[in-house]
Amino acid sequence: MLYKNIKKIYHDIFMSYAHPELGTHIKKIMELDVYLPYSSTFFCITNTQDLTFEFVSKNMTACLGLEKNVLLKEGMRNFWSRIHPEDIELWLRGLNDLMEFTLAEIPVNHRYQMSYTWNYRLKNAQDEYVNIIQNTTPLEFDAEMKPIIGLAHYTVMDINIQMPITVTAKLLNENNEYETKYFNNYSQKLLTDGLSNRERDVIRLLTLHNSSKEIADLLNISPNTVDTHRRNILKKLNISSTGELIGMLKMNTNFL
Repeated sequence: MLYKNIKKIYHDIFMSYAHPELGTHIKKIMELDVYLPYSSTFFCITNTQDLTFEFVSKNMTACLGLEKNVLLKEGMRNFWSRIHPEDIELWLRGLNDLMEFTLAEIPVNHRYQMSYTWNYRLKNAQDEYVNIIQNTTPLEFDAEMKPIIGLAHYTVMDINIQMPITVTAKLLNENNEYETKYFNNYSQKLLTDGLSNRERDVIRLLTLHNSSKEIADLLNISPNTVDTHRRNILKKLNISSTGELIGMLKMNTNFL
């Protein structure tokens, strides 16, 4: 796909354009390191109006071998040029669906508490593709409450890990726990597509070593409901224990 076509579609998604409490969002992002195979990460602040990076953390070079000054100068055009050609259309479709879902289903006063995750393959400085999981928290909104500035957290994964293109939207609730509001898989269907959003939340909290009672408190449901979700999860995934579940997560981290 040509850059000018990407730029038009991207602008269509974010067209027509406030600070949440960032500390809690960042703390929740850091929890991902508990179950990811390794933590090769960097941060950027993205501007969807100007298609620029307002900030790029110094660890980006260690992760990808790219010079951050180039990204700061050339912006998203440089970054997009490195996305795998087979992933661009799926990535843009996912962004569009996340935006449409947010505008249609998330009340304005809750959009400050949203967090979005998607993934794609990206070419590093050695011209080798790696998997990228991107988690973005909105920082600034336009007059219509569309996000225009975001804090993006990137985790670099080995290309040998098979990762379908997925997108997720989560809401930070009053207990400072993320609840999955939207999930979609744009690649081949997996068994995990049969999981409900609530079951994904239970799985994520189990991998953080929370008990059923603790999960119940965080998600505002009863311990009996949590236990029911746990049984259904094991049955749907055809596994026998939480330990086996965590092992599966290490090979398929992006569906949470």
